[in-house]
Amino acid sequence: MMANSPADILVELEDAVAACPSERCVRVLEGITRLLATNRDHPREMLVGVVDGVLLRLTERVAASALVQLSKALAELNVAPQETLRRLAAHDDPDIACPLLLKSQTLSTIDLAMIAASGGERQQLAICARDSIEPVVAEALIAHGGSALHLALIRNPGTKFSGTAYAALITRAEQDGEITKALALRPGTPDIVVRTLLSASPGKKPSAKPNASALPPPQNAAATARLPSPAAYASARPEIVALNRVGKLNDSTVNRFAIRGETANLFTALSVLSGAPIEIVEHIMTDDDCEGLVMACRASRLNWATTLAILSNRSGVRLSFAERERAQLLFDTLLLSTSQWTVRWGEIAACAGTKMGVNR
Repeated sequence: MMANSPADILVELEDAVAACPSERCVRVLEGITRLLATNRDHPREMLVGVVDGVLLRLTERVAASALVQLSKALAELNVAPQETLRRLAAHDDPDIACPLLLKSQTLSTIDLAMIAASGGERQQLAICARDSIEPVVAEALIAHGGSALHLALIRNPGTKFSGTAYAALITRAEQDGEITKALALRPGTPDIVVRTLLSASPGKKPSAKPNASALPPPQNAAATARLPSPAAYASARPEIVALNRVGKLNDSTVNRFAIRGETANLFTALSVLSGAPIEIVEHIMTDDDCEGLVMACRASRLNWATTLAILSNRSGVRLSFAERERAQLLFDTLLLSTSQWTVRWGEIAACAGTKMGVNR
C-alpha cells in the first residue's frame, strides 16, 4: 500500500476543517498560535506535542499491523510524542511494544522500570537487549524475571548493576550454576562478588562467616589424607627451598610430587610457593571443599594442569565433573592478589589458625 503524501494528508485536513464549525476553528487556531508564540525556542518538541494527541486518538482506531509500523518508526526518533510512546511500549502485544523497548532512546528510565516489572517475558527480554540498562531497570528485571532473563542481563555488557542487584543475583545463583558461572566470568564483576559466588556449590547456601564449627570434622580429614610427620617436613624442606632458590620449584616438579604421592614434598612446596604456613596447607589439603586448595595453587602461580593433578591425587577419590568444573571456574576467575591474601592472612588463614589452635 502506498503511503499518503504530505499533500494528501493536507487535503484530508482541509476536508476536516471544512466540516468543523467556524467557532471551533477559531479556538483551534488561537491555541496553535499561542503554542507557537510560547515555544519559539523549541518548535520541534512543541510540534511533537501537538501530534501526540492526534496519534493517541488514531491508535485507538487502527489495526495492530499499523501500530507495529508506528512503533518501529518512533523507535528511531530522538524526539518522540511521549504519551503515544508510553502507550505503545506498554502494549500487551510484544510485536508492538518490543521495537520501542529495544531501541527507543526517548523512553525514560522510570517507564522502562515499570514495564520491566509488569510486562511479559518477550518485553522483558527486549529491555535486556538494550545497548545500555540503568541500575533501577536491572533491579526491576531481576526481581520480576526468571533465569533466562538474569542470564540475558549478565551477558549484556551494557547492563549497570547496583549493590542491590548483585545481592539478588547471588541469592539466585545459590540454586543456579549457570548464573554463578555467567556472573563470575563477566568482565567488571567485583572481586568480592566473585568470591561470594564461588564460596559454595549451586544449591548450597554459603555461611555468612566461616568458623571452626563449619569446618569438616577432623575424623573425615584423617580418613581422606594422612598428614606428614614433623620429621618428614624437616627432611623435605631443605631440598624444596633449594629448588625454589634456583627456579626449579615449578609446575613440572610440583606435578611430579602430586602424582607420586610425595606428600611432605608437596605440602612443603605449596607452603614455600604461596607463602602460607604449613598448618594452612594441611588445612586446605584435608578440607572437603576444594576452594582453599585452588586458591593456594593460584597463589603459588601454578597452572591449571598442576592444580588438577593435586586435586585428583590428594585423597585417591576422583573428582566429579561438577567438582572439576567448579574448581576450574574458580581457578580461572580469581585474581592472584586475592588468592595470596586469602591464603596468607584472610578467611582461610583464620579458619586454619582456629582449627590448629584446637587440635595441636
